[in-house]
Amino acid sequence: MLNRRAFLLGSAAAVALSSTATGHALGRTPPSRTRQLSTEGLYAPIEIVDDPYGVPHIRAQLIPDAFFGQGYVVARDRLFQIDLAHRRELGRMAEAFGPDFAVHDETARLFHYRGDLDAELARVPENILAAARGYVDGINARIDEVLADPTLLPHEYDILNIRPLKWDLRDLVLAREASLGNVEDEVRRARLAAMGLLELDAVIAPLRPQWTLRTPEGLDAAAVSEADLGALRPGKLPFDALAPAPDPAGPSTAALDRANAGSNAWTVGPARTATGRPILTNDPHLGIGGFGPRHVAHLTAPGLDVIGGGAPGLPGIMQGHTERFAFGRTNFHIDQEDLFILELHPEDPERYRHGDGWKSFERVEIAIAVKGAPTRTVSARYAVQGPVVSHDPAKRRATAIAAIDLQPGASGAFAMIAINLSRDWESLKEAFRFHPSPTNFHYADVDGNHGWQVIGFVPERRKGDGLMPVPGDGRYDWTGMRNFRALPSEYNPARGWFASANQNNLPTDWPRDRIPAFSFRDPYRYERIAEVLSAQPKHTVADSVALMHDTLSAPAQQLIALLPARGSAAAGPAIAMLRGWDARLERDSAPAALFEIVWRELGKRMLALVVPERARALVTQIAPSVLLGLLARPDARLGPDPAAARDALFDAALAAGWATARETLGPDPAAWRWGTLHQVRIAHPLSSIPAIARAFPAIEGEGSGGDSYTVMARWARSAPGWAVSGGASYLQVIDVGAWDNSLMLNLPGQSNDPRSPHYRDLYGPWIRGEMQPMLFSRAAVDARAVGRTLLRPAKARAAPPR
Repeated sequence: MLNRRAFLLGSAAAVALSSTATGHALGRTPPSRTRQLSTEGLYAPIEIVDDPYGVPHIRAQLIPDAFFGQGYVVARDRLFQIDLAHRRELGRMAEAFGPDFAVHDETARLFHYRGDLDAELARVPENILAAARGYVDGINARIDEVLADPTLLPHEYDILNIRPLKWDLRDLVLAREASLGNVEDEVRRARLAAMGLLELDAVIAPLRPQWTLRTPEGLDAAAVSEADLGALRPGKLPFDALAPAPDPAGPSTAALDRANAGSNAWTVGPARTATGRPILTNDPHLGIGGFGPRHVAHLTAPGLDVIGGGAPGLPGIMQGHTERFAFGRTNFHIDQEDLFILELHPEDPERYRHGDGWKSFERVEIAIAVKGAPTRTVSARYAVQGPVVSHDPAKRRATAIAAIDLQPGASGAFAMIAINLSRDWESLKEAFRFHPSPTNFHYADVDGNHGWQVIGFVPERRKGDGLMPVPGDGRYDWTGMRNFRALPSEYNPARGWFASANQNNLPTDWPRDRIPAFSFRDPYRYERIAEVLSAQPKHTVADSVALMHDTLSAPAQQLIALLPARGSAAAGPAIAMLRGWDARLERDSAPAALFEIVWRELGKRMLALVVPERARALVTQIAPSVLLGLLARPDARLGPDPAAARDALFDAALAAGWATARETLGPDPAAWRWGTLHQVRIAHPLSSIPAIARAFPAIEGEGSGGDSYTVMARWARSAPGWAVSGGASYLQVIDVGAWDNSLMLNLPGQSNDPRSPHYRDLYGPWIRGEMQPMLFSRAAVDARAVGRTLLRPAKARAAPPR
């Protein structure tokens, strides 16, 4: 049973230990200090050793206790972050923040798992469940500690007048994600089809692999609208209602981050490294500007020794290494959501057409507690396919969404634990069955093996390709799921390396009827990685670090090659500056700043030229390959004289870009810098609340190189701003077997609390690309220890299952 009543009887004893070691980039190691706490929820004592980089090294005698330690330290460093996410997923925002949040709670509850929670837990081996219980108990132990001593509470709680929620193991399988996935794309395509302009969808994102878009049989494309997304578009959380005015410079929208999210990873086998040991490198690309998406921890116990970056609130390590193998991940692409259009019965809107007759919606009454107001009771509807997100009796129309996340066995909450407990490539294959999300999994072990396996669940459709909404009458329903064994992999490839960067990496002979998605990204990052790795027969850790921070832009190279021989007087200075440039998006580069401004001008002007007015609200961006293709090979889309139209557009964009650069960066081109525009600012997600902004000072002051298409991926906010909105906030380079040589960075630091020395200590190193040691061996950790916490069980417990 989960012990949810953990209580820390705090007695702190300070023991001063001296250290003469020096930090890699953070200065002298401060003296170590020890705290002792007694807590329920543990089987045996554990020790938490903190290193100079804020990484907690958890030493336990039993595996569940190691995960207890992880839960405790992530709550110690990131309590409000995980608590806010947990409250949102559970649909319990309105009880803390008032009526404006009730619609968000309604959406979250709509996407809770509707099946048997006990059956979900029964699918999971008991040793993995025991580890998950330990993680939850560890979070609750820290919550009890801060409730007993309010001086330890993060500042948000007193400012907002709330207290953290306790966790329950069942919550991990109950809360599923209310996500747009790709259904927004489905709606856009249907609306373009209704206009007779379906070909314009390829302007935004060409389908990869190539595919012919067709309107599904039975779909009335003209009837599809944004309203069909219903509850999937509730808007951002209304925290601005608690403040006088929102902060327009706050973190970027989730939609922009979804469009750019990706990652790089590569494994280099022993035959192609200088040491004869494999190297594994990984840098997940996620939103930058608010809470950091990774927290680094080291978990040890007999049968477990794993370190790396974990997702706060999810047990286990997502990217890192054990004592036997290193592992990393990038996004693969599997279309895991479909939108179904339901026809309502003309006399009874609680029934919908399915098969040869009519079915009744399953109705569930949901009671939402609301601060300062009566409990709000709402009805959630479910169709055969899944939750009903829109219901419009006047139009005799409803929409439902089918999503992998909502299927039995698809919570994903236990996948990292299973992976962390694996010993080798073969045992990982058993762990992969707990991993529903689409991922390129990278692997390299101490025996010199390295491999790649695509993991994730693939829906089996009765009919259709998932690219547009479909009728919900049964013809297009899902019939099951395929697991990772139906997806590609490689093991010890002959070329000696493997890389993934969200490109289309399906084998060329992959069956056309088994394509999992058509949303693979532009191949620029992958092609640069492949170019570098192919030319390095003796790759080193330093080479991987350099490649992670590589700013060579393939789109910039192609644009430079397309520059006109001469232009107008207004465009001439831009042509001259760009022609002499090396196409590297360095932060101190003037041509890089000009390129980005011109690139945005080109995209805006090309869209205006090729997209009719009636479709411009739908086609709001242009893929780089499409833009460069039209510049290189102008066609009839540009008008009756395509070459002349291209030349005029190019010249006008260059002239406008030069003028904008002068206006934005000053009259002296020698003083222009890409980093002046591309600033890295990290602010509390609730910084629109003045008291939060005062208590949590923004971390800012430096600019960055890179953009969406460089290996050092750091994409910019949408116009009119240029600030960094996302990229690789966590980075790792693993020297497999010589673990203490491994390196990492975690922007801006391990803690969200400005009282901690790790609130922003890695901001500067991240900007400068100065990787930090990923200490692993006991000797290396003890030599650099700056703090120790001893957690002891308050009472004896029976040994956990093994």
